[in-house]
Amino acid sequence: MFEFPVLVGDIGGTNARFAVVPERGAAPKVLSHEPTGGHPDPSSAIRTALAKAAAGEGGGPAPRSAILAIAGRVDGPEIQLTNAHWLVAPKRIAADFGLSSAVVVNDYVPVAAGAAGIRPTELTPVGPRLDAPAEPPAGARVVLGPGTGFGAAALVPYGDHCAIVSTEAGHTDLGPMDADEERVWHVLERAEGRITVETVLSGPGLARLHAALRHVRTGVPAEPLDPAAVTEAGLKAEDPHAAEALALFGRLLGRVCGNLALTFLATGGVYIGGGIAPRILRVLEEGDFRAAFEDKAPFAAMMRTIPTSVITVHDPALNGLAALASEGGRFVYHASTWHAGSR
Repeated sequence: MFEFPVLVGDIGGTNARFAVVPERGAAPKVLSHEPTGGHPDPSSAIRTALAKAAAGEGGGPAPRSAILAIAGRVDGPEIQLTNAHWLVAPKRIAADFGLSSAVVVNDYVPVAAGAAGIRPTELTPVGPRLDAPAEPPAGARVVLGPGTGFGAAALVPYGDHCAIVSTEAGHTDLGPMDADEERVWHVLERAEGRITVETVLSGPGLARLHAALRHVRTGVPAEPLDPAAVTEAGLKAEDPHAAEALALFGRLLGRVCGNLALTFLATGGVYIGGGIAPRILRVLEEGDFRAAFEDKAPFAAMMRTIPTSVITVHDPALNGLAALASEGGRFVYHASTWHAGSR
């Protein structure tokens, strides 16, 4: 499907990361990271990334095709980013850069593809360190991640092929489990009138949890702070409400990871990406993440056998996109596609 060199891109609500895969089986060569809000459309960001590479040491032959992962539901020829203003249209991008084909997938499709061949050195286990088998655990795998939003996908093996199932798990409802969480939920800022997984398990979600906990503990309504400030203050124990927000974030993340593991019977493991989890590894390791993950009666015994890990490799989506470009026949996934000859 793909003519090399292949332009690959991981486009999120905050940043867009671009690279080129020069030939089949090659590692992606990073071009640049562009702020999504700093460009009017994806072609502007791609043009800037290619120009930076040409001006530096990353220049080379122009790409002949593209596969882009976007943080949004891929449901037509033009896809709206969930947390940014861009419309991404494969036909328009192909025309702008003279490509023979352009493909757009959900942003967790390549993370799932990368999980098919991820190495132990690219993971940090969270919870019990089970005896490492000679082969990775068999069965479906779930990849997910809180960042600007919340993404999730499943990798389901079928013989020599792997089906990648995109989800909108971030937009499912999430409720409290005890009286204290219920008090937090009563004052938690809603997103479009709802409390969803993404409402709390994202960068803005961490800020909402912090503001809600301050309100509950002090009785005074509080405005959300910058998520990075909440993380820093919580990790340094400079703000007890920030530390409590991180602890609650970790517990809720464990609960949602467990729910998705049950949904897909992910005996092959749960792999956590996104920008937040690597920064709060200590919170996940020392807090209630794993207890919440396993608290799934009557299947608690099965849950204890499912490994959970944080993906610590940089830009895992770019590696997954390179795998999709080079091993396209191995994976089955939903995409919005344009190729030469299409109308």
